[in-house]
Amino acid sequence: MTTLKIGDKAPNFSSKDQDGKLHNLADYIGKKLVVFFYPKASTPGCTAEACDLRDNFERFSQNNYALLGVSADSEKAQSKFKEKNNLPFPLLADENKEVIQAFGVWGPKKFMGRTFDGIHRTTFVIDEKGVIEDIISDVKTKEHASQILK
Repeated sequence: MTTLKIGDKAPNFSSKDQDGKLHNLADYIGKKLVVFFYPKASTPGCTAEACDLRDNFERFSQNNYALLGVSADSEKAQSKFKEKNNLPFPLLADENKEVIQAFGVWGPKKFMGRTFDGIHRTTFVIDEKGVIEDIISDVKTKEHASQILK
């Protein structure tokens, strides 16, 4: 699905979060960055994933990680999702799918016998210099933090 590989330079991105604040890859140089792509805010799997990351946020912070969630939801939907679940990290509202396309996580999916285009739940771990050090495509939503913080 994604053509990015471990060792590749992460795509330079620029997108607004739930509050309209702009985030760029360059903002995170010097920190490890977890960019997790999820299909839709406030759905059961996405909520389980975001809440698992929230519940382990202190561990991420102690290990110099920043987290960014990304979906094609609107700023308003991302804001409600963040507020309702008390998420301590920004959620990018990538409605035009620029970041989603740059990371190569948009494409055909099958659900209940139907094929449609959508976001493939994928997480990228980017090192302090902007290089991809891990790609997780088999995301376990209820234990995703342990997949990242091995």
